[in-house]
Amino acid sequence: MTDSEVSVLLHCAAWRGLLQAQVQVELSERFNRQTDPAVDRHIEEVWTERVSKEPWLFNGSKFRLHSFCLSSFPVSHKHPACTHPPNTPSSDRAEEQEGDAPNRTQKMEKSCITDSLHDTAQSSLDRRSRDVNQVENADSVSALSPASSTFCINAEDPEPLLTLRLGLTCYKDYLGTNWSCRVAELRQRGEVEFRDALALLAQPLGVGGIVCTDDGQVVFIRRSQKVAEAGGLLDIPGGHPEPKVVCERLGQAVREEQISVDMMQQRPVVSELFLSVCAEIRDEVNIPLSSLGEPVLMGVALNHTSAGRPSAEFYVSCSLTSDEVRKLYWQGGAEAHESTDIVFLSRTEVLQLDISSPLWSELCPSAKGAILLYQTVKPYSERGQSRQHDAQQIASEKRSG
Repeated sequence: MTDSEVSVLLHCAAWRGLLQAQVQVELSERFNRQTDPAVDRHIEEVWTERVSKEPWLFNGSKFRLHSFCLSSFPVSHKHPACTHPPNTPSSDRAEEQEGDAPNRTQKMEKSCITDSLHDTAQSSLDRRSRDVNQVENADSVSALSPASSTFCINAEDPEPLLTLRLGLTCYKDYLGTNWSCRVAELRQRGEVEFRDALALLAQPLGVGGIVCTDDGQVVFIRRSQKVAEAGGLLDIPGGHPEPKVVCERLGQAVREEQISVDMMQQRPVVSELFLSVCAEIRDEVNIPLSSLGEPVLMGVALNHTSAGRPSAEFYVSCSLTSDEVRKLYWQGGAEAHESTDIVFLSRTEVLQLDISSPLWSELCPSAKGAILLYQTVKPYSERGQSRQHDAQQIASEKRSG
């Protein structure tokens, strides 16, 4: 299935999704957006104009996804970047020259990557991460094929299998780059000056949740016409992991504009990535955290209507029925103003959705990306009934507000 609005950057189908203990992050200022005086002036102009029309907007710090490393073997906590086979040149930015991509793609296909990424239009982030990390690790990646009858990984394996390389960005930079009318020019400049079409773009990492109720219904919400993107379309609950929340959990009282990478710590950032999707479900659908299962990371999708903005998509089970969820939704949550209706589709209906389905045109890109990952990973089929959070543990980690 091909849709020009969305593509899959990475999926975790070999494990039916990843738990929090199987994910780690590498944090560095090297993974921030490349700055340029002319671009920064343009960002300020876009922001000033936007705020004049929408004075309620505020600029918040976000995590920026630079690249990733998906591995079938434990990744060192001291050296979370990819481990390359002998005689293979490594790269801090996980970049590849355009001319090498076809050969590397062919090599990857010969390495038993039968469950490959969707053959949709891919951004350079897709190319550099997939071709370098998964192909240069060909000796280990060959074991990832779900078609292999001998391949088995314990779902409870505490060793990290996925490393996300993160920097920092902000909402203002996002509007002034990914959503800029000059985004094509920014991509071209990035390619020429940095050999990376995304170097000048904000690329904030979002989160989204496929929520499945106890009676097998998947939760969708219809976005309000007042929200910044995709007004009136069907979506899944979602938002962004917040660097400020990480600082607060670490006891640091800091303003948004003061947040820097050196204030972050690896495990609290991963925790925020997973907790933030539950918090968004709570705030948008009004489902208590104690009724949500442990989030399972299905992968990362790219929204090409905003220049390939990445979003980590999760599967989250719910111990409530669809009727119970509907009643809670209409009681109103903290972010009830962001949507106008709640819609339920059965798991079977979601698995059968494609670009030819009448409902597909009603879905916003973020929902489409999550559905593609859900159809690929099928996280519920192997894990069975969801493991529920311990209510007291959830309460202790609950986000303020």
